[in-house]
Amino acid sequence: MQAVRLEWLQFTGRDLALAPGKTFLLCGYYGEHNLGDDALLEVALSQLPQGSRAIVTAHDQTQVQERFGVATVQRRSLAQVLAALRQVDALVLGGGSLLQDSTSFKSLIYYGALIAAARMRGKQVLLWGQGLGPLGRRRSRWFVRRLLPLAAAISWRDQASADLAGRWGVTAPVAPDPVWGLAPQPWRGRGGPIVVCLRPTSLLDTAQLDGAGWHPYLEALASLAEAGNREVIWLAFHGHQDQGLLASLRQQDLLPPALGARSREVIPKHPREAMAVFAGAGLVVAMRLHGLILAALAGCPVAALSYDPKVAAAAKDLGCPCHSLADPAFPELLLESWRKALDQPLPSGQVLELHLQAQEHRKVFA
Repeated sequence: MQAVRLEWLQFTGRDLALAPGKTFLLCGYYGEHNLGDDALLEVALSQLPQGSRAIVTAHDQTQVQERFGVATVQRRSLAQVLAALRQVDALVLGGGSLLQDSTSFKSLIYYGALIAAARMRGKQVLLWGQGLGPLGRRRSRWFVRRLLPLAAAISWRDQASADLAGRWGVTAPVAPDPVWGLAPQPWRGRGGPIVVCLRPTSLLDTAQLDGAGWHPYLEALASLAEAGNREVIWLAFHGHQDQGLLASLRQQDLLPPALGARSREVIPKHPREAMAVFAGAGLVVAMRLHGLILAALAGCPVAALSYDPKVAAAAKDLGCPCHSLADPAFPELLLESWRKALDQPLPSGQVLELHLQAQEHRKVFA
């Protein structure tokens, strides 16, 4: 990380005596025990101009303070975040897809209110590494179309977002997801375990993973592990959501006994811990977008299970196997695909190119 001046304090809504230098309020889904958002925050902090300061919106403020040494404000308190705006020079919507209404229209109003408040107070608004949408409501599209011109600088993380904004007359550069900005690591996993990075079915709309829908995936995984005599590590990428998936499948009697005997759960506390696990794996099968990206950065062979176009797009960029959960799944086809990928790392030049392209997001802070 660059030499970025950071403070160890928790913002309470009172005025803070901040030292000279530009100060940014980084707003995102931070402190929610999601390694992908932790990785986004790590990259954002590393790309801030030298000598600048950061206040970060976070739910688990203690976790974010301990990991990153930054000032924090409670992200779930709009009043506290609005008060924090008085202390900064710029509001940054940092990574992910914050301008969307699939979570809720209320969430979109929250970020829209922050943008409007920042501009009313004469603060810059920066959209860093953003995805745009989904915007399923007509009023959402109307709202966002009027918000975008308020931004002083924008970078998009995917072409679809840039195209949508472009149709509304807002042009900005596109670069790979900012998490690609983390440094690539050497792979050492030939003959290593199979790592799965999966989301629980309760978080998905995809019917194919409802109950018995797990069977073809678990059957293929069991066959692959048995043929190669591999351990299977279930990596909980989201500490609250993914933890316990292995136990849940076992309790539902969905887990083949042979697979269960080879399986264990790992709950990393930091993106670097996840990358260390990935670097020692013979294959990572990832449903989580940032799980796929971190595994690729660790040099590991990867295969994707896509529940969302963003996962399929990342897999296409990598040229790795990808199965859409919206399509029928057949164990023999999944097994064939995963067997071909096992112990076959991605070309290092391809990963390095994505890493270099992701540096484009840095220009938002210039």
